[in-house]
Amino acid sequence: MSALPATVAATSADAPAAPTASRTGLLAFGFWTLLTLSYTLSGVLSSISEGNDPGWTRALVWNAANFYPWMALAPLVGWLGRGTANAGWGRFLAVHVPAGLAIALAQTLLHLAVFWYACGPGRMPVASLADFVRMQFAYTCHLALLTYWVILVVLRGLESRRRLRDERLRSAHLETQLAQSQLQALRMQLQPHFLFNTLNAISALALADPLRARLMIARLSDFLRMTLEQRHAQQVPLAREMEFLRCYLAIQEVRFQDRLSTRLALAEDTLHAAVPSMILQPLVENALRHGLLAKPEPGRLHIASRRDGELLHLCVEDDGLGLPPEGPADGVGLGNTRARLQVLFGAAARMDLHRRAGGGTRVELCFPFREHVA
Repeated sequence: MSALPATVAATSADAPAAPTASRTGLLAFGFWTLLTLSYTLSGVLSSISEGNDPGWTRALVWNAANFYPWMALAPLVGWLGRGTANAGWGRFLAVHVPAGLAIALAQTLLHLAVFWYACGPGRMPVASLADFVRMQFAYTCHLALLTYWVILVVLRGLESRRRLRDERLRSAHLETQLAQSQLQALRMQLQPHFLFNTLNAISALALADPLRARLMIARLSDFLRMTLEQRHAQQVPLAREMEFLRCYLAIQEVRFQDRLSTRLALAEDTLHAAVPSMILQPLVENALRHGLLAKPEPGRLHIASRRDGELLHLCVEDDGLGLPPEGPADGVGLGNTRARLQVLFGAAARMDLHRRAGGGTRVELCFPFREHVA
C-alpha cells in the first residue's frame, strides 16, 4: 500500500525545480497528505460497500501513521544512495540490505505503535499490543521494505537524470564557448585584411592626391571607431550593420569618386533582424576590388534585403567584370563569410554566387530570420 506513495514522495523531495528546501518540504507534505486522504477514502468506501462500519478515524490514523514517517525517512534513503552511487555491487548490497531491514523495521514499529496509541485496545478486537503487533508485523514490514527499495531506485534515477542534464548543460556551454572563440578568431582575421586593403589604397593616393588620402584616413578613423564600439557583438541589427556599411562606402567613394553609385533596397521588416557583425563589408569589398575597380566606366552597386517567411535574404550585386571563367575563388573575405555563417547557423545558412546576365556578380546570403535582442 505504501510503494506508490513512496515513489511520489521521493519525486517531490528530490525535484530539481524546487528553489528552496522549505518549498520542497511543503510539496512533500502536500503529496503525503493527499495520498493519506486518498487511501483513507478508498478504505472507508470499501468498508461501506461490504456493509461494515466506515471507521473514518481508524482508517485516517492507519494511513497517516504509514505514510508520514516516509516523508522523514526518504532523505535518509537518498543520502545512503548517494554514498553508494559509484560503489560496486558488493558494497552496495552491504550497505542497503541491512539499512533497508533496519529502516523498514523502525518504520513498521513506529507505524504500529502510533496506531495502537491513537486507537487503543478498546476500539479493536485484539486484547493486547503484543497480539496486535504479531498480527500486523509481517504484512506491514514487508510493505515497508518494498517501499525502501522503491524510494532508493526512484531517487537514484532522479539523481542520474540530474547529472545527465548538468552534463548536457556543460557540453552546450562548452560548445557555445567554442563557437564564440571561432567567431572572434574570424573577426580578428577579417579586420587586418580590411585594414591592409584600405591602407594600400590610401598609400596609392598619398602622392597622387594627398587631399583625397587625408579624407580617406579621416573616414577610416570614423569607421574603426564605430567597429570598436561593437567589437564584442557577434550579431547586430541590420540597421546597425548598414551604418557600418555606409561608413565603409564613404571611404570607397573618396577612392572611386564619380565612378561608383550605390543603391540600397532594404525591406522595412528586416531592419531589426539580427545579422552577423560586418557580414556585408567583405562582400562589398570583393565586388569593388574584383568587379568594379578594373572597370573603366562607372559602376553600380546594389544592396538589398528581404524577408521570406522564416528566412532573411541579403544581396550584394554589381555590374562589374563578373566572375572569372574558372569560377569563383574564395579569398579571405568570402571564405571568412562562409565560415561565420556555418558557425552561427550551420546547414540553415547558405551563400550563393552567380553571374549576372548583363555582366557583374550577384552574391546572396540566406539564413534564419531572428529579431535582434539588445
